Amino acid sequence: MAPPSALDPWLVGRHFGIVIDAGSSGSRLQIYSWKNPRSITIVKGSALSLSLPVVGKGTQHGEDWVHKVEPGISSFASNPEGVEGHLKPLLNHARKHIPPSLERETPIFLLATAGMRLLPPIKQAKILEESCRFLTHHSDFKIDSPTAAGPCGSSVRIITGEEEGIFGWIAVNYLMDGFTGASQNRTTYGFLDMGGASTQIAFEPDPRNQGDAKNLVDVRLRLLGGAEINHKVFVTTWLGYGTNQARERYVGKAISEFEGTRTKEQLDIVPDPCLPKNLLLEETPVNTLSPTAHASQSHQLLGTGSFEQCMKNTASLLNKNAPCPDTHCLMNGIYVPPIDFSVSHFIGVSEYWYSSEHIFGLGGAYDFVQYERAALDFCSKDWAEILKEHDKSQKNNQLGGDGEVEKDGQIVEAGKWGPNVARSRLQMQCFKAAWVANVLHEGIGIPRIVDPGGNVTSESEKVEKEAEKKGLGRPTFQSLDTVGDIAISWTLGKMVLEASKEIPLPSKSDRPLVDPIDDVPENSPIKPIRPFLSLDGLEDRIAPHLPTVLTRTSLGFSPVIFLALVSCCCMLLLLAYPLRRHFRASCLRSVRRVTKRDEGYSLEEGTYFHNGKYPGGSRAPSPTSTTRPWLYPLRRIASFTRAAASSQRSNQRHTDLSARPSPTRSYSLPNGFDTTASSTQYTTRNSISRSPSPAPGFIDDATTQNHMPHNLSSRSRNTSQMNLSIMAPRPSAISRNGSLQSPKKGHLQDE
Repeated sequence: MAPPSALDPWLVGRHFGIVIDAGSSGSRLQIYSWKNPRSITIVKGSALSLSLPVVGKGTQHGEDWVHKVEPGISSFASNPEGVEGHLKPLLNHARKHIPPSLERETPIFLLATAGMRLLPPIKQAKILEESCRFLTHHSDFKIDSPTAAGPCGSSVRIITGEEEGIFGWIAVNYLMDGFTGASQNRTTYGFLDMGGASTQIAFEPDPRNQGDAKNLVDVRLRLLGGAEINHKVFVTTWLGYGTNQARERYVGKAISEFEGTRTKEQLDIVPDPCLPKNLLLEETPVNTLSPTAHASQSHQLLGTGSFEQCMKNTASLLNKNAPCPDTHCLMNGIYVPPIDFSVSHFIGVSEYWYSSEHIFGLGGAYDFVQYERAALDFCSKDWAEILKEHDKSQKNNQLGGDGEVEKDGQIVEAGKWGPNVARSRLQMQCFKAAWVANVLHEGIGIPRIVDPGGNVTSESEKVEKEAEKKGLGRPTFQSLDTVGDIAISWTLGKMVLEASKEIPLPSKSDRPLVDPIDDVPENSPIKPIRPFLSLDGLEDRIAPHLPTVLTRTSLGFSPVIFLALVSCCCMLLLLAYPLRRHFRASCLRSVRRVTKRDEGYSLEEGTYFHNGKYPGGSRAPSPTSTTRPWLYPLRRIASFTRAAASSQRSNQRHTDLSARPSPTRSYSLPNGFDTTASSTQYTTRNSISRSPSPAPGFIDDATTQNHMPHNLSSRSRNTSQMNLSIMAPRPSAISRNGSLQSPKKGHLQDE
């Protein structure tokens, strides 16, 4: 399928954005689009100026704006190179629906969630690096440059559970018109999301109680007219409280309890009230509390079909008795400000919707009585009977997909469940229904609404009436999947924020919009995930095992990071202590080299300096006019190197010649004096030294050396010039027997 043509009127002034939701069970690509805010004529004070950009599907027709692949990206922890094959069909799908001319201005985000958060930081980093490399080398989509967030900046990263909750909160209130100008004084909707690995809550506390609430996140959006709206939102996440992770903990707990009371005659069959009656499954515990090795082996779980007992057995998994460092906690000792359910109303997505609608048909306004009746009836059925009803419903096209199942590259729609997919949903429906109800009522504290007539409520509309009787107004809780034809997803909230960022600032003094995670105060417990700084991952693993008084909240700083830094400093000191003598010797040698270099000679004009000064207080000779000043230091270094090499060769030759008897020659000077000198002094060119010009007379080597400076008595620092004023006239020839012949009267004769 070719991408849409640039001449299509639907594309005029349209911007696109792509989000890959890299979840624990699969990666889902979603394409969104919106009109360019700069191309829209906005009348000040109009309804349009008080609204956000309209963000919708990224395709004009059909459901091609969504594409999903399985398994989750976290499954490539041991094989990061496999990420390329995982992402390739997603990227190809996006390029089929985005015009090539718009690719460079279309941002793409790969945002990983709970599945990746469970991996060690090193494996997280490798997967993100491979994802970044593939997206940048195989597409022209807009991707951030490397930052502290990762190799592709904020385009490819792991989002926290808090970010997931904030983006979902934005999506819900965007679709429910919670951000329009006319509703600014109304309370926004709270957001609940439950996946396979985690669950989140995000809500705006009552303005009267916001002063007492802690850890609020500042969410800023910009309306088309340029005005900024601001909401203080509380958000938190419970990692391990998704349905799949909760099931793993439940199986481990059930097997441990069974092993603690079983007899030798009993088989490895564990009764399970959270499975339909007579359903037999073999499961291997991931976490078990039993010390015996047998408890970690696979066991068969036999369904007993008791929803009431399942509710009791799963309630302990909420960990309500965990220590609470703050004044108000919900599950697992995590702080949540008090919720006034007469004001705050919640919308649940994902598993809240699937568990209510796909088997029970109770999506929408929530009534616990009706929900409990449907769950009791389903769990108590025999598994064989459930399979018969499933086959019948499938033939009548009554079952529906859960929005996460893919077949032949397409998301399975309602009424198109395959037998294997439907069976897995039916097997876990009883457990998931109990877990969702416990999280809502025992965990979060949403009140159960029981109408005065008893358990006779049969329609969700009556829930709204009962809620109004109790002063709750709108339903306290309702599960939704879509609003109109747009699915409720945190990815939509991310794109609403991106579209809002494109609105021009009213003035230069206004702050540009940023992601909420980048705008939290320094003392906030909500921190972005940085897998390249593994100390954060280390803290996440160690902190739950520390006493309450040693947590970050109690101390005001991270004790794990503090201890890690102290340990690193101690290790460095231990490594450096045995090498202290070598460090001291190296420092002394460096000081001596600097001292000797300062007591050398100038190499420019042959003059010398001592203790950093030139004779007579003169300054160092300046380079010639033809030499560039910035090259002068380099020329000095090169000259020192050549002089050192030349002196070494001269000393070597002088040593070799001095080891043999040196013949002497007699020189006859013009004034009649003779001198006897070692022939080596005049036959070895590199050993001739400069000396002050003496008065005419007899001068031997010893006398000459005594008149020279100490440093000149051993070797010459400049071999380019020779002072031979002591020899006049210059000999013109050397006889075969060693005498020097001169055409004038003065001659040198061998003795």
